[in-house]
Parts: sequence; C-alpha cells; structure tokens
Amino acid sequence: MDQPTVGILHPGSMGAAVAACATTNAAAVLWCETGRSTASAARAARFGLTPVAELAELLDRSDIVISLCPPAAAEDLARDVAGHRFAGVYVEANAINPERAQRIAALLEPAATVVDGGVVGSPPVRGKTPTLYLSGPVGETERIKALFAGTAVRTAVLGTKVGQASALKLSYAAFQKTSRVLVALAVGMAREHGVDQELIEVASRRTDSYLAEPEYVAKTAARAWRWGPELEEAADTLAAAGLPPEMLRAAASTLARWHDAKDSELTLTDALDQLAQP
Repeated sequence: MDQPTVGILHPGSMGAAVAACATTNAAAVLWCETGRSTASAARAARFGLTPVAELAELLDRSDIVISLCPPAAAEDLARDVAGHRFAGVYVEANAINPERAQRIAALLEPAATVVDGGVVGSPPVRGKTPTLYLSGPVGETERIKALFAGTAVRTAVLGTKVGQASALKLSYAAFQKTSRVLVALAVGMAREHGVDQELIEVASRRTDSYLAEPEYVAKTAARAWRWGPELEEAADTLAAAGLPPEMLRAAASTLARWHDAKDSELTLTDALDQLAQP
C-alpha cells in the first residue's frame, strides 16, 4: 500500500507526539499554522511535522486526518473539516463521549469515513507507549493500524461501531483521573490531622488497582448501607478542613442506589443492574 499523507489537527503535546510516530509510515504529516501559537509551531518543528498555511490545503493533501484537540473543540473542528468536504479517513481521537463521536461521524459522512479513536496512556515520548484504541469500518481501522505499525503508538481494534473506542477511553479516564483526585482529598484530610505519612504507609501495603477487581463491586453493593454514611462523615471532615466535599457526597449518593442490597449475596451483574436503576 502506498504511504498516505496524514494531517494532524491541533498538534498539542499528545497530538504532536502521536503525529511524529505516524511519520514512520506516512509520506508526510501535515499541520496547519493558521491560528496556532509559537509554542505549537516549535513543537511541530521538533517532531518533524510539515507546516501548511491553511486548513483547506491540509485537507486537500491528506488521505488521513487525525483530530486530537481539547474535548470542547472537537465538534467545531469537525464542522470546519466537513465544510471543506474532506473525503478521506477522519480519526476522531478526542476524549469525548460516544454520542458526540457519533454526531461527528454524522457531520462528516458520507464524504469522509470516520474511525473512532481513544488514546490511553501518556504521549509517546521518552519510552512511553500509549495505546490508540480504534473502532469503525474494518478497512479503515486496518489502515490506521498500518500507519502506526512498528512505532511507539500501539493500536487495538475494538469493533466496527463508532463510539466503542470513545466509551473505553472515558471509562478508563473516569476511574484513573477521579482516583487521582481522591488521592488529593485523602492525603489532604490526613494532613489536616497530622497523619498523612501514616496514611501513605498504610496504602503502600497494597499496590493492586481496584479497577482490576470488578468482582468486588457486588461486595461494595452489599456494604453500601454502611459505606454511604461513612463517606458522608468523611465529606464533613473534608469540609471542616476547607477541602471540597462534593466528590465524596456524590459517591455516597451513588452508594444509596444499593440501599436495598444490604448484606445480600449479589453477582456482579445484579449489582450493576441495581446501580443503573434510579
């Protein structure tokens, strides 16, 4: 297969690094200078990307376009691309929800073919190897896999439906990023009472991720009647320390959906079904 020309939209720290990996198997990787900062220009130059003056030129020359931008800008950017009647493969790789990914596909099709993407991991620099999850038409997902073959960007195809890759990305991000915030709250609470080092020592005895233990969700449901009030107490403690309590109150509200599961023997499926019922 001939090497494609690739366009990267809004080459930020992730986008530029991903685009740099694409240069391995592409004829060229283009980016549009118009409206971009000097920092973006320096980053693009460092990663060996080829500048073009206008979006129209990038779209006219590109066989594949990759959109990696702040989530809020994803649909506006797709509308701009749709306005130019781009007819290649559009990789929607932003951290957006599946419904938005599907709306973007509707904007661009049938002129373009849309592949849903989600990057899990850090930018591919200094030995980092993120995974670009893909979903969409089989032929096009295979083209994107080939584009990144042998590079620091790993690829994995989830299926043929636009929205699957976005769903995986946000499911993981919901856990990973909220967990970091919970760490800040827990350590902040402990520090207020002079026991932060002891908290870290307690936590260091366990290194596994709760996300790798979904079977424990059923046990959580059975204990929700106790855990919810405990989190309310913790939220009060955060508030007294001048720290934001809303996240723990939201967790307590979630646990309240399992109130009727008190000390029961549930399966994971049972627990998740109950959680989905308001």
